[in-house]
Amino acid sequence: MATNDLQFDYRRRGDLGVLEVVPRVGGVLLTELIDEFETGAGMRPAGGVYGGLIPGYFRFGPMEDHFQGRSARERGLTPLLGCECGEWGCWPLLARITATDDLVIWEAFEQPHRPARDYSAFGPFRFDRRHYDHAVEKLGREVAASESRPC
Repeated sequence: MATNDLQFDYRRRGDLGVLEVVPRVGGVLLTELIDEFETGAGMRPAGGVYGGLIPGYFRFGPMEDHFQGRSARERGLTPLLGCECGEWGCWPLLARITATDDLVIWEAFEQPHRPARDYSAFGPFRFDRRHYDHAVEKLGREVAASESRPC
């Protein structure tokens, strides 16, 4: 079974002056993947409506827990993206994160403010567990280091 590559961009958002987390799946930003899917499916609004998660605004807990699905917020689903405004609850992209010994799977995507939308053709994304854990641990170190720096 083929797996996707996962990386995280942890970058400063110029308009808000904060650091945000945006997953990359197969080298492509998740914001771009979902924009392409929603626009292609004729969903409105679509395109440019998602942004990354901003750990400094919300207590997601350790990134390792969050991206293992252990801090699921909504009916067992975990926010992977937030709204372009910076608020994850405003316009989130949620998914079920399932971890096995060998794989981590992102599936059952949902936009909770538009429950009639069908995301069944988006994903699932499968990641090699060892590589996934490494990417999440690296992100966790970056977030922890940025939170410990003085303003």
